[in-house]
Amino acid sequence: MAQSGKGKLNYRCPSCFLRDLDIDMFYDGEKQEYHCIRCQFVGSEEKVLQWNEMVRQRYGYLHKRFTMDEFEDFTV
Repeated sequence: MAQSGKGKLNYRCPSCFLRDLDIDMFYDGEKQEYHCIRCQFVGSEEKVLQWNEMVRQRYGYLHKRFTMDEFEDFTV
């Protein structure tokens, strides 16, 4: 999604992104926190960045190619 203005950077909602939904969060300048209009996630910038790091771990091996040699001990 494109950012609509030149204000503070919009982050993706980490709670929605864990469920494969790409929803931008909105920044409330008075409370200095981000909130999602879809799932009611609310948090400071630090909390959003921390949760987004957890999401990155989910996709950490997205571009790694695994070979059968790496799965020798794995049996079905």
